[in-house]
Amino acid sequence: MRGWVLMVGVGGFLDPDESVAYLRGWKSRIDRVAADTQAMSDRLGELRVTAEDEGGLVEVTIDSGGVLVDARFSERIQRVAPDVVSRALMAALRAAKVRAAERSRQIISDTVGDESVAARTIAARVEQQLRGGLADG
Repeated sequence: MRGWVLMVGVGGFLDPDESVAYLRGWKSRIDRVAADTQAMSDRLGELRVTAEDEGGLVEVTIDSGGVLVDARFSERIQRVAPDVVSRALMAALRAAKVRAAERSRQIISDTVGDESVAARTIAARVEQQLRGGLADG
C-alpha cells in the first residue's frame, strides 16, 4: 500500500498526486489558522479601552486583560467624599471591562471567526476574565 493514503471517512484511497495535493491544502489551512491566530493575538495585545463613570469624575484605561493602565481624576473629585470617588472609579472600571469584552469578542470574530471550538473557547475565557468579577465592584 506504499504511496497511497487512506482517507478516513471518505471511504477510498488517493493516488500519490492526490495525496500531495491533499497535504498541501491541509498545510495551507494550518498556515492560515496560524496567521489568523497570530493576528488575533497581536490585536488583543494592542487593545486599550477607556471609559468613565457617569458623573465624569474618573476616566480609566485598561488593557485586554482588564488590567488598569491609567486613571485620570477630574478636579471635581475635590468636592466629593472619598467613597464617591471610590465608587466612581469602580464604575468606570466596570464600564471599561464591558467594552473590552465586547471589543475582544469582535477581534476574535474578525480574525479567527466564530465557528471553531478554539475561537469560542478563547472568547469565553476573555469574557470570563473581563466580566467575571464585575459584580464585586
